[in-house]
Amino acid sequence: MKKTTIILALTATLFLSSCATNVFTGKKTLKPIGNDRLFPMAFSQYDEFLDENKVITGTSDSKMIATVGSKIKTAAQRWLNAIGHPEYLDGYEWEYNLVNDPAVNAWAMPGGKIVFYTGILPICQDETGVAIVMGHEVAHALANHGGQRMSAAQWQSIIGTGVAVGSQAAGLESGTQNLINQAYGVGSQVGGMLPFSRSHETEADKIGLYLAAMAGYNPDEGALLWERMKANSGGQSTPQILSTHPSNDSRIANLRELAPLAKAEAAKYGVTSFK
Repeated sequence: MKKTTIILALTATLFLSSCATNVFTGKKTLKPIGNDRLFPMAFSQYDEFLDENKVITGTSDSKMIATVGSKIKTAAQRWLNAIGHPEYLDGYEWEYNLVNDPAVNAWAMPGGKIVFYTGILPICQDETGVAIVMGHEVAHALANHGGQRMSAAQWQSIIGTGVAVGSQAAGLESGTQNLINQAYGVGSQVGGMLPFSRSHETEADKIGLYLAAMAGYNPDEGALLWERMKANSGGQSTPQILSTHPSNDSRIANLRELAPLAKAEAAKYGVTSFK
């Protein structure tokens, strides 16, 4: 048992030393993989994806994606300048691409690489809807959610190894060890990794809505967009406890509450009218 205690104590010490502060929220979070390692990998994967998919260029929709992305990026830089982190975006290489794919999806990779699928445009409906989605995806990139998830996966593996070694050191029967290891696997997903991912989505909703408002887009559209998302899915979704995303209803309610706060934040930068 002494060996088990030492292993768990060392793991906890290392975990606590791997915390960072989110500059947008001031909250403590898991320290992400460094940009010097993360960005080259992300840029390479992004280029591979573009090579393997049909990128749409020269259309009004593709130009709108790029225009909205640029406005959101400018809002992010203004925000970072105001909170004392003007250098934060160093190393980011912003790129916004529209890909011909019927999936209702958009995503961001670390370092500012954004993709919109054509399938999400009917739900966005217009430039403001695109801005809500863009703000959310840019927020993921700004908050280093990709790097944090990589770090979390590493820690899940490390702690899982500690649990396995600890149960062996305690002299438990092999059947009991297997039950403990299985319980850790389920518990770390439902109780750890999935809520961790859901918290990222909720955080990106907030930061993204603020960015959209600061770029001059109406944050009231956030809840309306997700009402359309819900309708498109037929109102069905995975139970929140087993999903990486918040439920549609909780997301809609949260965005409604955030809209006036986003307008108030935008007003600090002189933005008082919205598209």
